[in-house]
Amino acid sequence: MRRTELGGAGGLPVSALCLGALPFGTTVDETTAYEILDRFVEAGGTFIDTSNNYACWVEGATGDESELVLGRWLATRKIRDQVVLATKVGARPSPERGAAWPRNSEGLAARTVRAGIEGSLRRLGTDHVDLYYAHIADDGTPLEETVTAFSALVTEGRARMVGCSNHPVGLLRRARSLAADRGLTPYRVIQQRHTYLRPRPGAEFGVQEYVTDDLLDYVADRPDLSLLAYSVLLSGAYTRPDRALPEQYDRPGTAQRLTVLREVAAEIGATPNQVVLSWLLHGEPPVMPVIGVSSVGQLQECLAAVDLHLDRRLRERLDLRLPHP
Repeated sequence: MRRTELGGAGGLPVSALCLGALPFGTTVDETTAYEILDRFVEAGGTFIDTSNNYACWVEGATGDESELVLGRWLATRKIRDQVVLATKVGARPSPERGAAWPRNSEGLAARTVRAGIEGSLRRLGTDHVDLYYAHIADDGTPLEETVTAFSALVTEGRARMVGCSNHPVGLLRRARSLAADRGLTPYRVIQQRHTYLRPRPGAEFGVQEYVTDDLLDYVADRPDLSLLAYSVLLSGAYTRPDRALPEQYDRPGTAQRLTVLREVAAEIGATPNQVVLSWLLHGEPPVMPVIGVSSVGQLQECLAAVDLHLDRRLRERLDLRLPHP
């Protein structure tokens, strides 16, 4: 599989696709998870993404499940040094904050960040993670406290790189500026909700933040910052008639973009999912998809997108401007 560098030149070498492990151990059983992970590595995949709260919203789950499955898989395959492992802190349920998630998310206080990495390392069976994310923004903790705590983990060798997810671009900008002023390790990765379709202005996704034009411009001007995207295939809504588009994408221009997407896919003999992945991977700035799959067949479809080329003419057709609402 094609390689790239996470965090720009001199960053972490990773595969062009990142495999999301969110459902492993809950809605995807351990046997199937192992099959997906094995096939991903066989295909040259190296980059795997999880969190210390996946998937706490599934009935009976605690949030330990995904990391535990990955830890057991790494132990049996003995390939820790061959994978780039990312996990997150900040969105795990904290009982003392109440019973309703995500309102009871643990937050990003320094003590929580440190306890979070200890728990993740234990479940993953490793002495470090390659990328550690601040999972969701925490308005209740001073930004300097969080940024300092993450930087300390890099200094100590617990994390090789740090980043953030579900942070608005203004908060990302302030965090990186603060790190530069204090001589701390900056966030070099941001992971947001993003796909080919664009949500209507002001759309709400709860704690999830989606990619905006401001963020794309900010990333494009900073070669040491990488943009990753989750929910890129909208849980199958591009290809499965039984999966409705999330209502946040109900806006003028959506039907036209879907028509163009399907026309381009048919012309080049690809699936709409593959076109979406290629469109992300080869855009300006490039966006690395975090692919979430529940079967080896779905993984195979995604893997084929890495070598799919969209020429300038096709990209111009796909990049039609959405009308103002």
